[in-house]
Amino acid sequence: MDTKLDDAPKPSNSNVCCPSQNGTASFLGSHDPCPISSDATLGSHLARRLVQIGIRDVFSVPGDFNLTLLDHLIAEPGLNNIGCCNELNAGYAADGYARSRGVGACVVTFTVGGLSIINAIAGAYSENLPVICIVGGPNTNDFGTNRILHHTIGLPDFSQELRCFQTVTCFQAVVNNIEDAHEQIDKAISTALKESKPVYISISCNLPAIPHPTFSREPIPFALSPRMSNKKGLEVAVEATAAFLNKAVKPVMVGGPKLRVAKSCEAFVELADTCGYALAVMPSAKGLVPEHHQHFIGTYWGAVGTSFCGEIVESSDAYLFAGPIFNDYSSVGYSLLLKKEKAIIVHPERVVIANGPTFGCVLMKDFLQALSKKLKRNTTAYDNYQRIFIPDGVPLKCDPQEPLRVNILFQHIQKMLSSNTAVIAETGDSWFNCQKLKLPEGCGYEFQMQYGSIGWSVGATLGYAQSVQEKRVIACIGDGSFQVTAQDVSTMIRCEQKSIIFLINNGGYTIEVEIHDGPYNVIKNWNYTGLVDAIHNGEGKCWTTKVKCEQELTDAIATAMGDKKDCLCFIEVIVHKDDTSKELLEWGSRVSAANSRPPNPQ
Repeated sequence: MDTKLDDAPKPSNSNVCCPSQNGTASFLGSHDPCPISSDATLGSHLARRLVQIGIRDVFSVPGDFNLTLLDHLIAEPGLNNIGCCNELNAGYAADGYARSRGVGACVVTFTVGGLSIINAIAGAYSENLPVICIVGGPNTNDFGTNRILHHTIGLPDFSQELRCFQTVTCFQAVVNNIEDAHEQIDKAISTALKESKPVYISISCNLPAIPHPTFSREPIPFALSPRMSNKKGLEVAVEATAAFLNKAVKPVMVGGPKLRVAKSCEAFVELADTCGYALAVMPSAKGLVPEHHQHFIGTYWGAVGTSFCGEIVESSDAYLFAGPIFNDYSSVGYSLLLKKEKAIIVHPERVVIANGPTFGCVLMKDFLQALSKKLKRNTTAYDNYQRIFIPDGVPLKCDPQEPLRVNILFQHIQKMLSSNTAVIAETGDSWFNCQKLKLPEGCGYEFQMQYGSIGWSVGATLGYAQSVQEKRVIACIGDGSFQVTAQDVSTMIRCEQKSIIFLINNGGYTIEVEIHDGPYNVIKNWNYTGLVDAIHNGEGKCWTTKVKCEQELTDAIATAMGDKKDCLCFIEVIVHKDDTSKELLEWGSRVSAANSRPPNPQ
């Protein structure tokens, strides 16, 4: 779904910059110079800017370099500080928050905090998420003095953290001078929104409380220059694409993950409505396109995608991919049977036609909207799909008391889904099992496919649930992944979240087993419900249970959806270590083959 920053509550004054749905912003009122006021400080200015762009919650870990800054952030009425157990989870939470809210923010301390959160920021970069990473930096008087500070690697050079962030953020601002702080902060925030990538802002610890005329209570609005397509390039690209697709016999269209960053989900669906093509999504785009669409045929993921979807896509004589990412995981070890000469690849700002002409400065949203007016209606591919389609088989019935199987678990999770739920799928077999869930209209869905960092889902569930409090988040997490980031279940309880976590305990890193097995894939078993009970410690609302058979599972789900609907519910599901989806078995073999290719001859 397209995220809208302008859905966020706005301050009562009219002199703010309001991002519009396409990521641009405009001036909404005039600003008269006013005398400097006591709250016109750097810290309060940053807080108000975050509120203006739609952020209600920041995820933080305190440290001595950011404490004064945190004082100013929590003093802003529209901003809520959520303290996390560690920096990695704070970054993952900002990632999950940005997926729903359109932008997220996290605050940590210098170097020990920054280098701890950087893995999460790299993941946000790979997933095209605007996360504003704010770091409390050294006192301004320490720069250039050859002093050695704590929280560093023992050298007087303070740039190590900055250099690390340069490769995983699209802009870096080191604010150690009050005179240009306003400009640096605004440029960083603007760049995050324009590029839909993380940015890094370091603020010296002695600056947040200092007032300055540029930090007036009614900030001078900043504007994001709207991106525009080259008109002539757009026309030519549309004409060439229409000519290519209109002569095809059975064209199809496939949505990719960059539909989100291009804010083109609605335009993509409108094109599908008009042209009648069979409609599929890549696995990392699940949830961006409504699955109740009349021509939706499922997930295109080669040999492990939805049944009959791959056959229809790969047998087509023309396919339009909007916002795709083709990597070794999404291509199942580079085994997709696609031909470049049959493909129209629509990038957020570029269109490539049949491995030939490339048209730059063409925005995806403009292109799809214009193309819908030029295409002839053609339902041939979808008609073929209907002819060959056979409904999914039903898993073998389980005796209510026999050991629970994973396919039975997800059969019951499917029944829990509605427009008031959202699914978070952790890296691992949950990728494949959750892909097979059929999402009702309005049901959210998120997973981290490009970066694939195990443990991501715990922090992401925290952040996502905080941003969409009207939905109940259902998280499917493997035991190995949970062991990486388990602590912030504590923060979920403290924030009174009502998510349902299915902890799938199969005794190890199952996804790694299917790629390449070894003793390192076996982990120490935990008493997971006991751990969460200890974290709960009688404070807040939390309910846990273990299930080993279908009867216990149905009872647990009934309780979670009934008597415990106002609690965080943690359901540990005990399954056999070799109980995996058939898709993981196939995918693991192909990825293993891709990983083990011998070096090319020199």
